[in-house]
Amino acid sequence: MDPTLRDLPLREFRPRSSLRLPAHHVPRARFPVVDAHNHLGRWLSADHGWSAPDIAQLLDVMDACNVATIVNLDGLQGDELRENLERYDTPHPDRFLTFCQLDWTVTEQAGFGDRLAAELERCVLAGAGGLKVWKQLGLRIRDDRGDLLMPDDRRLGPLWETAARLGIPVTIHVADPVAFFRPLDETNERLEELLANPDWYFGDPGTFPPFERIIRTFETLVADNPSTMFIGAHVACFAEDLAWVSRMLDTYPNLYADIAARIAELGRQPGAARALFLRHPDRILFGTDLFPPDREMYEIHFRFLETADEHFPYSVEDPPPEGRWAISGLHLPDDVLRSVYEDNARRAIPGLTGRR
Repeated sequence: MDPTLRDLPLREFRPRSSLRLPAHHVPRARFPVVDAHNHLGRWLSADHGWSAPDIAQLLDVMDACNVATIVNLDGLQGDELRENLERYDTPHPDRFLTFCQLDWTVTEQAGFGDRLAAELERCVLAGAGGLKVWKQLGLRIRDDRGDLLMPDDRRLGPLWETAARLGIPVTIHVADPVAFFRPLDETNERLEELLANPDWYFGDPGTFPPFERIIRTFETLVADNPSTMFIGAHVACFAEDLAWVSRMLDTYPNLYADIAARIAELGRQPGAARALFLRHPDRILFGTDLFPPDREMYEIHFRFLETADEHFPYSVEDPPPEGRWAISGLHLPDDVLRSVYEDNARRAIPGLTGRR
């Protein structure tokens, strides 16, 4: 034995499974797909370039993978919304639908609820098909008194009421994976990821509220606004507790959940995940949150949903980005696949009507 192996750093450990298991290649979804959670704009790019720089190439990927439409959550507002719409929705109205995001700096002034509502109305009149609310609400955004603004703050009521009146959904991401709020030590299952991305860590109690408080405010928000359609991003923001997610879907008919960026979590609990899909086949949306979209990424998602394969990678990255584990497929029935892939999105997002 090489004596240096005793001191091998964990980051260099690359175990290869010895299991011999069936493996299925799923290059194309069995039914047409709406990717209800993706980012095609510029605000997340380090160089402020378009996330999908070559639209023709993106359309080729979509056609090859049977992706009918992508929901682009990057519209922002004003000129940025206009440019996203001009780049995607206007020339390809059947393939893209852009959501807006609002300028939350207005919360530093009194009367911010009405200001946000008015801005949302302008965005929808300009062509936005929905509203995306990011995790900064509950983590960093502050009100006119300097206090942290939580998702269930009643001063935001005019915003949610406007979304309901305009008939648009609100895709909302609160908190983050539970491990991002836990002690940063040798027991944290996302330690490698957090060391690589230290600004994703929210476990400092003097700076951020605990995960449990944020997720409670999310439930209050959904409960207090029954006329507003919410799409809880990332498995309703709590993929680590599918019993909680199932209870939420049982209790609140105005809530959907997308699976974006969470097949790693779902695939390591395939029994519980399959039970969730079968119990709520009309409330779960397909989404990826991986950009720019490519064939390999979609193929892994299709394999996860369509096959009974066991112990396969959830990512092409080595080591995988979210945790050192493998996933197993859900082998969903065809009727559930149709709903998750497309039908639920078209019901939850009215702007998709006619986009085929």
